[in-house]
Amino acid sequence: MNIHHLFVEASAEADRLAHGVAPEQIAGRTPCPEYDTRALLNHWIVYTSHGLEHRARRTALPEELTTRDFVVEPDWADAYGAQLRRGVAAWAEPAVWEGEIDFGGGGMMPATEIAAMLLLELTLHGWDVARATGQDYRASVELGEAVEGIVARYAEMYREYDGFAVPVAVPAGATAFERALGASGRDLLWKP
Repeated sequence: MNIHHLFVEASAEADRLAHGVAPEQIAGRTPCPEYDTRALLNHWIVYTSHGLEHRARRTALPEELTTRDFVVEPDWADAYGAQLRRGVAAWAEPAVWEGEIDFGGGGMMPATEIAAMLLLELTLHGWDVARATGQDYRASVELGEAVEGIVARYAEMYREYDGFAVPVAVPAGATAFERALGASGRDLLWKP
């Protein structure tokens, strides 16, 4: 399934959130226990914006990117937004959605499945960034439902590799996006 329009929405939200991070928040806690805000932002930047473009182009992420501290640069949010737009543009070509993509170590997966996982990186870690920095995450009903479906499809695999924690209950009446957050092990009541 081609979810390019959801990349457009999720990347615009990621760009907005990045511009809402204050310098004094960089060392703060996040809903991801293994990351402070700096580490979370760096992970989010490399695997969403750069990862989005490199996966579409079927090229490996250079080690220089995976070890770089993006947030020390004064214009990091602007650079992230620009790279997100390049990544989304790379997925605009219909041919990108065909065939398989190396997901690391020589393992191959359909391009549509890699795209689904990239959407999880953008949205779930986007929510983590929003919570860590006192912002609200905005997702359309369509985006929320898509993320919920992807989380349901991959939850056990992600848990096997410690990508998701144990599911957390969400209140009755929760949105699809909130249910996806709970299913991925995120606590909607988490506070920094």
